[in-house]
Amino acid sequence: MTASERLLQLLARLSGRSDLIIAVLMLTAVVMMLIPLPTFLVDFLITANIAISVLILLASFYVSHPLQFSSLPSVILIATLFRLAITITTTRLILLQADAGQIITAFGTFVVGGSIAVGLVIFLIITVAQFIVVARGAERVAEVAARFTLDALPGKQMSIDAELRNGDIDQAEARRLRQQLERESQLFGAMDGAMKFVKGDVIAGIVIILVNLIGGFAVGTLQHDMALGDAAATYSLLTVGDGLVAQIPALLVAIAAGTMVTRVGSADGTGDLGRQITSQLLRDSRALALAAVIMVGLAMVPGFPSIVFVVLGACFGAGAYAINRRNVEGSEPKDIGHTAAQDASPASLAATTTAALPASYRVVVGLGSELAGVI
Repeated sequence: MTASERLLQLLARLSGRSDLIIAVLMLTAVVMMLIPLPTFLVDFLITANIAISVLILLASFYVSHPLQFSSLPSVILIATLFRLAITITTTRLILLQADAGQIITAFGTFVVGGSIAVGLVIFLIITVAQFIVVARGAERVAEVAARFTLDALPGKQMSIDAELRNGDIDQAEARRLRQQLERESQLFGAMDGAMKFVKGDVIAGIVIILVNLIGGFAVGTLQHDMALGDAAATYSLLTVGDGLVAQIPALLVAIAAGTMVTRVGSADGTGDLGRQITSQLLRDSRALALAAVIMVGLAMVPGFPSIVFVVLGACFGAGAYAINRRNVEGSEPKDIGHTAAQDASPASLAATTTAALPASYRVVVGLGSELAGVI
């Protein structure tokens, strides 16, 4: 048996024990806070954190209804705890060894170009965008959604009871609708609380980066006998890399949470976020046509990159032409059928209508003096 086959068997066994995976992940997060870990293991955990955050974000895009990802509040809590454990581990390595692994060093050197000022500015921009724009907006949406869901719950339950009494639905369907209403109220209530985790994670990231900067200067100059400039360069670079490694996955999780609380289910319940956006943005060709005209107009402004605006305008114009042609071709069969119905003779219509009646249809005529008036 090869190594790849053994790995596939191990993954198949682990997929059937998802409860064990969650338990091991939580225990690993607790152990990371207490026991120093080697740098290669820290690199693996940081990579796993980024991969999990990307998976959460993509999973939020491919659901057609928020209830399909009802475990998101718990996922946010677990991801936040795991990310804080990684931050504590990297902080320990930065202060003790002035080395937190290859990923943090790469984020501090390659991603921000080795500039401490650029790294701090990027970190502040990501933090402000996550805290003020994403987290606060998603928290407000979750709060309003939870309130409106709870307020509308009695009316929806009465509507289900009325449909059940009228015979529009059966007992099983009514039970399913009641359970769906209950799950929706629980989900939005839990999302309202889960957004507090996201905001708290942002605040914790700001505090941790300040502690790393101040503590790094003190440890480098007092314990490691480093010059002030060397301590500032070394620990600032590692601190900026640590902050970016922590904030980028947190931003992805915050975007996933905001996407979930702002979703509106599709009419058929099958469309994901990409299909909903493209179908609604590209429904009418007039919007694309006007956008093409505006892009071409902006290309004439002196100093603007004309080629870029002309290319975008041409793309929008081609899209508008394609959508308009598709709409015209889709409406042609309806027009042909309507014209044929107008050209049909009254005799043929009467024959068709008579033939369409069922043969077993019974007519009841009451006998009496009033029958003469009917005849």
